[in-house]
Amino acid sequence: MTQPAARRGGDVVVVASADVAPRTAFPDLTRRVLAHNENLMLVEHVMEEGSVFPRHSHPHEQLAYLVSGRIRVVAGDRSFEAGPGDSFVVRGGVEHQVWALERSVALDVFTPYRQDYAEPAGEE
Repeated sequence: MTQPAARRGGDVVVVASADVAPRTAFPDLTRRVLAHNENLMLVEHVMEEGSVFPRHSHPHEQLAYLVSGRIRVVAGDRSFEAGPGDSFVVRGGVEHQVWALERSVALDVFTPYRQDYAEPAGEE
């Protein structure tokens, strides 16, 4: 689904949930790119139990907030579990990986904006 044209520029960006279809990022893991501008991006990830967000790194700072479920995270030299209401920050360049111990919904905030997440499906 095309992102709203208002995302680039303007002082206020509004994205209605109904306007953003989920895209498959990995098996049993969907992504919805929500409100963002050139400096900041909000992303919803839904992970089904047993799904894995593969080990990776990116130059973006990442703030994660677990809305529901339970996940296991390995980030740099740290390993921990997170549950509803827990949050964590991963600095840009740090390798990390996430396993869904149960169906989980997370909100991720990235800075700066992730061009790779904003591309239309099939171009990520």
